[in-house]
Amino acid sequence: MLVVEDNELNLKLFCDLLRAHGREVLPLRDGRDLLPQAREFHPDLVITDIHLPHVSGLDLIVSLKQDAQLASVPIMAVTAYAGHGDEERIREAGAQAYVSKPISVLRFVEQVNALL
Repeated sequence: MLVVEDNELNLKLFCDLLRAHGREVLPLRDGRDLLPQAREFHPDLVITDIHLPHVSGLDLIVSLKQDAQLASVPIMAVTAYAGHGDEERIREAGAQAYVSKPISVLRFVEQVNALL
């Protein structure tokens, strides 16, 4: 799995949760690294924050879905800024799941399992 999150504490939390459930995880702090790493790593799932520096998580989702090699990879979006219509925009961009921060550990793990 690839996890894109610029907040160090959230990145550690997500990766620790996934590893505790037996998942192999590659953490990324910069969304600009996602496409090259995804092409090399061939993830079963991408988890991305929506509000990232340099590139929007929405743009990352669209880029993944437009890439023939990566289009089938499920995507879970995670964001602290859950405004009116955000979930709809995120799903329209191509994410299969959406979790708002602060996350519920149980809901996070359930969503990951459902996507796999």
